[in-house]
Amino acid sequence: MLMVLDVGNTNIVAGVYGKGTWLAHWRLSSNRARTSDEFGILLGSMFNYSGVNMKDISDVIISTVVPPLLVPLCNMCKRYFGITPFVVTSKIKTGLILDYDNPTELGADRIVNAVAAHTKYKDKGNLIIIDFGTATTFCVLRPSGEYLGGAIAPGIGISTEALFQKAAKLPRIELIKPPKSICHNTIQAMQSGVIFGFVGQMDGIITRMKKEMGGQGFVVATGGFSKLMASESRLVDVVEPFLTLDGLQILHELNKR
Repeated sequence: MLMVLDVGNTNIVAGVYGKGTWLAHWRLSSNRARTSDEFGILLGSMFNYSGVNMKDISDVIISTVVPPLLVPLCNMCKRYFGITPFVVTSKIKTGLILDYDNPTELGADRIVNAVAAHTKYKDKGNLIIIDFGTATTFCVLRPSGEYLGGAIAPGIGISTEALFQKAAKLPRIELIKPPKSICHNTIQAMQSGVIFGFVGQMDGIITRMKKEMGGQGFVVATGGFSKLMASESRLVDVVEPFLTLDGLQILHELNKR
């Protein structure tokens, strides 16, 4: 079985793949102070809870945008699984053409998402991939696998937290859709500004990207807020909650050959 680790700035998403399907998946915080033993014990508890045997893991692949966590996670894999993990970089086999000024600057998460979207939807034409994580990233692909680049914006969660921290009278809020855009209390007014504001940002960037590509683009959304954002937009074609995990599994198959 394969274990995948998608390490983001806010969360680490772990998944176990075997027999052609995802057998388990978990989410834990990206605490940079954690040691390899702490990660090993946490994952061990999650394996036990899900009824998956750690001894059945034969391969591990890691994608990370948090370099300080790579060493403890690699050490954890060696100690608790007896495996040296495969780490995603711009230099591995991806099946893509990275049309980027400096491919080493390209986040591993964007590469993984692009690989998964290209594998699943290349027959749809040009692709626009949106990942709602700590940052909101937009990636653009041609059907040939040419990665054209994209855009990066502040994420919904950190933007909302900044509003709470920097504006003395504004509270921390739950990110749910308000009943309408014109609101009569502070909490709903903040929800309106954040949610509808980010939908407007998303749709605006999608529209510009489609225009630059000749007017066509199939839009794939993933990440924690993807369902919420897609529900308020007519421009998102499909939501893929496990796009990054799928991309890691695809990259593992591609690079073990």
